[in-house]
Amino acid sequence: MRQNSYIPDSANAIVQYFEKAALPTQQETLGQIVVEILSDGRNLNRKTLCTKLLSRLDTASGPEEESHYHTLIGLLFDR
Repeated sequence: MRQNSYIPDSANAIVQYFEKAALPTQQETLGQIVVEILSDGRNLNRKTLCTKLLSRLDTASGPEEESHYHTLIGLLFDR
């Protein structure tokens, strides 16, 4: 029996992550990041998503943008 709806499959885990993004702007940001990752020819997984989010957090232009990225990072690790 599964607990906490944990799905070990990477693709399903990423789908669940996207479903947790409540605001359209969160989904737009995630979409842009996915396009960047795939355009670079890299695999889409938690590690690459986290790396991109952290790099965007480092270059955030203000507290609102930092909060936006912190929220997305939090969703990534919430199970």
